[in-house]
Amino acid sequence: MSEDSGIFIGKGDKPQSLLLRLANRHGLIAGATGTGKTVTLQVLAEGFSRAGVPVFLADVKGDLSGLSQTGGDNAKLKGKLLERAEQIGLADYGFDAAPVVFWDLFGKKGHPIRTTISEMGPLLLARLLELNDTQEGVLNIAFQLADDQGLLLLDLKDLRALLTYVGENAQSLTNEYGNVSKASVGAIQRRLLSLQQQGAKSFFGEPALSLSDFMQTTDDGRGIVNVLAADKLMLTPKLYATFLLWLLAELFEELPEVGDPEKPKLVFFFDEAHLLFNDAPKALVEKVEQVVRLIRSKGVGVYFVSQSPLDIPEEILGQLGNRVQHALRAFTPRDQKAVKAAAETFRANKSFKAAEAITELGVGEALVSTLQGKGVPSVVERSLIRPPESRLGPAKPAERKAVIADSPLLGRYEEGVDRKSAYEILQQRSDQAAAEADRAEQEAKRANQQKTRSRGSAATRARKAGTSRRRSSRRRQSMGEAVTKSVLRSIGSTVGREIVRGLLGSLFRGR
Repeated sequence: MSEDSGIFIGKGDKPQSLLLRLANRHGLIAGATGTGKTVTLQVLAEGFSRAGVPVFLADVKGDLSGLSQTGGDNAKLKGKLLERAEQIGLADYGFDAAPVVFWDLFGKKGHPIRTTISEMGPLLLARLLELNDTQEGVLNIAFQLADDQGLLLLDLKDLRALLTYVGENAQSLTNEYGNVSKASVGAIQRRLLSLQQQGAKSFFGEPALSLSDFMQTTDDGRGIVNVLAADKLMLTPKLYATFLLWLLAELFEELPEVGDPEKPKLVFFFDEAHLLFNDAPKALVEKVEQVVRLIRSKGVGVYFVSQSPLDIPEEILGQLGNRVQHALRAFTPRDQKAVKAAAETFRANKSFKAAEAITELGVGEALVSTLQGKGVPSVVERSLIRPPESRLGPAKPAERKAVIADSPLLGRYEEGVDRKSAYEILQQRSDQAAAEADRAEQEAKRANQQKTRSRGSAATRARKAGTSRRRSSRRRQSMGEAVTKSVLRSIGSTVGREIVRGLLGSLFRGR
């Protein structure tokens, strides 16, 4: 079945296809665990790739790595796939691998993905760190200070060094930028340390991801399927959700306006989408809504994959025109509400009640409604989803390594680069300040020593002068005493003694 104008999804009473020229109007794949969402995602990714549209998707369970391998290698499963293809009239069905590039934030199962702290920005970082309003305000001050002083924020150590500087200069910065709480700085530092321990250190840095590498095609015109290893990333759901939201925001900022192209420039699958909106502040939800609403004019289609339509805020759900709804189970009041909400989003089919059909769908079966004509949703159809051409199930570690070794991007991102940025500049300033303080201290010390020596010399001279005077006085007193004794010995009369007293008196007065 030709896919020149659309991607064949499956068939019930009628064939169901996703029109390429309306694929940038976004979509939703929903359903309970084990009902076939992952296979539907795989089928759509293959279809977009064959049509020359690059794809990005997160491989949460590891199963989607099988896109890189040719299907049909399991004899038992091969028979079921061929049977399904015949059942829905897929005459030209065969097995083939998709052109895949593997990515991994931690650099273990694919090319590393990095971005800089500056590119992430304070809003998404505040979301990632779960900061309160006061702490987010301090983070904004830090970013503004970095801009004002020309400090590059590339990795976590840059941001931590900047926050240390902000804390040490809180009082002076408060006058210019607003209140800077040292307690808030400390709280942010602790969150950054926790984030670093979770493995985010490898995510922030350079070389940063070039979005053009996500939008490549092969020599034969097929779109590259970018598969992000997300099994480990899912252990830190905030990092996972923030990374994907950052990626959307970067696409929105960098890509030019193209209106409604004949086919999308890129299709983005956001698996486990509920993680994006769990406990998300209103400002963040509004930002996501804005990006989803406007990014379609950049030629990017966004497809949310989640267990229930209730996981997606209404403002965003209303923008998802192409929908594949797998089975939902109505065990609880919330489940029943989800079934009703899902059914009400479809254009009704008189042949069946959507709310009842949703609870009756088998594995690999779904309610499908896509945009047709002038963007009007088609009547919902109960359909069997077509089988994928690539492997159902994960690629083996050796197969993954072979794909990575043959990647056109091999060597571009593997080695990190640590150029001069905020950490080095602030460290240099600190070293210079310490050196200047040390020089000042040494100069003060030398000056004190000089003063001490000067005082010592003056005291020595004073002591010498005093000794000389005492010696001279003692000599003069000895001469006087000798004369007196001589006179007294020679004169014994009272008149003589009076003459002597008069003589001594005149001598001492004269001296």
